[in-house]
Amino acid sequence: MKNADILVLDFGSQYTQLIARRLREQGVYTELVPFNASIDTIKAKNPKGIILSGGPASVYDENAYFCDEAIFELGLPILGICYGMQLIAHKNGANVAPAAHKEYGKANIEIIKECDFMSGVENNSVVWMSHSDKVNELPKGFEVIAKSQNSEFCVFGDFERKIYAMQFHPEVAHSEFGSVMLKNFAKICGCESTWNMGSFAKTQIAAIKEKVGNDKVLCAVSGGVDSSVVAALLATAVPENLIVVFVDNGLLRTNEAKQVEEMFKLKLGVNLISIDASDLFLGRLKGVTDPEKKRKIIGETFIEVFDAEAKKHSNVKYLAQGTLYTDIIESSVVGASKTIKSHHNVGGLPDWMKFELIEPLREIFKDEVRALGLELGLSRDVVFRHPFPGPGLAIRIMGEVNEPSLELLRKADVILREELKSSGWYDKTWQAFCVLLNVNSVGVMGDNRTYENAVCIRVVDASDGMTASFSRLPYDLLENCSRRIINEVDGILFFECAMEYFMKVVDEDYDFRPFLSLSLKETSVKDMMPLIQAQLLSKIKVDDNSIDLYNEMQEDIKMWR
Repeated sequence: MKNADILVLDFGSQYTQLIARRLREQGVYTELVPFNASIDTIKAKNPKGIILSGGPASVYDENAYFCDEAIFELGLPILGICYGMQLIAHKNGANVAPAAHKEYGKANIEIIKECDFMSGVENNSVVWMSHSDKVNELPKGFEVIAKSQNSEFCVFGDFERKIYAMQFHPEVAHSEFGSVMLKNFAKICGCESTWNMGSFAKTQIAAIKEKVGNDKVLCAVSGGVDSSVVAALLATAVPENLIVVFVDNGLLRTNEAKQVEEMFKLKLGVNLISIDASDLFLGRLKGVTDPEKKRKIIGETFIEVFDAEAKKHSNVKYLAQGTLYTDIIESSVVGASKTIKSHHNVGGLPDWMKFELIEPLREIFKDEVRALGLELGLSRDVVFRHPFPGPGLAIRIMGEVNEPSLELLRKADVILREELKSSGWYDKTWQAFCVLLNVNSVGVMGDNRTYENAVCIRVVDASDGMTASFSRLPYDLLENCSRRIINEVDGILFFECAMEYFMKVVDEDYDFRPFLSLSLKETSVKDMMPLIQAQLLSKIKVDDNSIDLYNEMQEDIKMWR
């Protein structure tokens, strides 16, 4: 999309995308651009306001991140958040320095001055802090709007120039009136709540028609909501020029290939080319145990397979895929963010590939994709299917990927999904899956001592796929899952109910050995919860980027105990 009501300059915070999300929820179309975007790039978007995001840098560092100062001459309302606030202070002559006490977690703000920016915000409400630097004086031309216990200038503004700044993060859910503040800023910018998935669909369909013309589009599908929505958009825009390809990489769940074929051919009415490349993928993964290497092998092999298929057709110029905004953010395409996902091809195609990318969903989040899917007439089963990433079961096996391990994992996964659906918990959770650990556990089954595989489950709640917390499943449901997997899947002795708590990066290499010595005959699931959480906590590196996660987990561990 060419125009954006509000532009967010990304300085590297993992929260940055939430700013856009909160404003989009208000019907205000918002985009992220790199912090160093040129003034011409910014003008081309024709924004009504600009937001400076948070970030990991310090404004006084030699290599600090700075935006084009010309943005302050545009006459547009500007909002600085965390690092953005410190940048505004620094550029206006105020001192910014390391804080005597770092501030992470919840804080209360005291409103000093009533104004449009704080309209509807309750005094002493909770906000979320995450910073180690402090603004030590009020910049010239600004007034204090609110303060906190450790931040005398927590919120300040220049009302004449409509420049506002806040030390905390209004975009996260922990800030009680954060969305209200962002909405107030949008009103100050003169934005109207007119953006929705209906208007987005019309814009994208028109853009696809114009771009594709008489050329062909190769669309890669997996059966998930992202690729299904992309296929539906293309089928509406360029039905005669669309080639839909499904690749069975041998890393799918039970009967998944058959289900995908039936869905596209029977329910969506799309001609589907199905390719069985399982031997190729499994051959290349033989002996590979590193999760990151697995991802790269799978990603590269997918591209090769699609390229080979494209060469069978004439006039194929484009490759369509379901890249989301979250994929772009976590792959460091914009701003100064750190790379999290490496298996997404969001940075562009390899030089040897001849066709261009079409990514109609790259501007929206997962929940927005689901709303778009319903708008396009897709079934709820397709739209609300749990995310299943491209690397599939390969990264859910902690160790070498082989047929016996895949079969064990598939059987356990079927049971988990059956239990979640029969209990009504499938639709209440964001993602649920089993993980086959690369360890064996000693136990007793019947009258015999056994030494076999261990499995854990990861069940999480989320809204947009960027932040998540473990799902507090009922203990009887967990017991049912445990009992069925142990009894019905030969080769699995021990079933860990490891309900992980993760927000940004989840280490695929957790070492579960220290607590795999117990069997379910010796301790109950309820008793194991504190132990599991404590062990997970011990594996998380506590630094400036994860201290907030640490604090939350401490509270939950106390609750479980």
